[in-house]
Amino acid sequence: MSYLELDNVTKIYPNGTKAVNETSLSISEGELMVFVGPSGCGKSTLLRMIAGLEDITGGEIKLDNRVINKIDPSERDVAMVFQNYALYPHMNVYKNLAYGLKNKGESKEEIEKKVNEVAELLEIKEFLLRKPGQLSGGQRQRVAMGRAIVRNPKAFLFDEPLSNLDAKLRGQVRIEIKKLQKQMGVTSVFVTHDQVEAMTLGDRLAVINEGVIEQVGSPIEVYEKPATHFVAEFIGTPQMNFINGKIHSNKFISDGFECSINKDLNDQEVIFGIRPENLKVSANGSIKIKVDLIEKLGADSIIYGYDKSNNYLCYRENGNTKIGPKKVSEPMGTLTMFIRSNRWYDSRIPLSAELQITIGTQIASM
Repeated sequence: MSYLELDNVTKIYPNGTKAVNETSLSISEGELMVFVGPSGCGKSTLLRMIAGLEDITGGEIKLDNRVINKIDPSERDVAMVFQNYALYPHMNVYKNLAYGLKNKGESKEEIEKKVNEVAELLEIKEFLLRKPGQLSGGQRQRVAMGRAIVRNPKAFLFDEPLSNLDAKLRGQVRIEIKKLQKQMGVTSVFVTHDQVEAMTLGDRLAVINEGVIEQVGSPIEVYEKPATHFVAEFIGTPQMNFINGKIHSNKFISDGFECSINKDLNDQEVIFGIRPENLKVSANGSIKIKVDLIEKLGADSIIYGYDKSNNYLCYRENGNTKIGPKKVSEPMGTLTMFIRSNRWYDSRIPLSAELQITIGTQIASM
């Protein structure tokens, strides 16, 4: 059952810029939904409209069956966590946590009880008398989350809350957010441009591009069955390889190679998308890649190179594998197909064709 619902929500600025275009989405009670997309795609604007910090041009937003379009932000019963923490620098941690409760007129005893419960939950009791300037970035982010939690809202809204943290802290706080959200069972919306955050945090992802939600699904669904070319290109690191070609007589034909598929698409131009991890090296491969760069990442190595059609391709190898001219392994690939002539994926055509292909490599001297 939908708990937070967006129905044709639109945002058009006075200069005519359409930041969000007739967006509809249903979020279940207790679900953690991630809005993910590149900078400027409209994801933060959409979040701010839910919070009441941006006016809605058109459409309707419901929370727990109540239309909240014109309700003041302070009365919407949502709590927002910002990337810059939004803490009062002159107040200690206890007063920052208690501020919203005090404004609601709660008793001193009730405030003390709630603040101590949240401080214990977030393991920040020892910092209650410190000011934000005396805390690390991770500790300040915990306080910011505590300010949201202590209000016991109907929904949490996170606007890129990890962007100011270093890589190690990002990982730690990401785990904490996931555990807390599941423990509390509060409906949450998390905005990020970071794919790792999106894939690890979200029960579902809404992939946004130019103010439009291009796909909604679980992280695995979005990764394995992208609905549009944009989603296929945006989700995945390193990104999917794309090879232009044409379908003729049940074969995909490119300057680089050709292979059989299980559908005759009658001479249509297509783009094959191949995940880097789905390419394997074979001495008898049908594509020869001249290696341009090898990134050794420890557990994995990412190999980049050009085929004879000058397509820049990459594939992922086990980091322990020696890359050299005589390297041979068994081939297997899964290719996802997109129709070039249509921006949106044509559901009449199977999203992916299971193809056993051999991808050869010509290792350049390094």
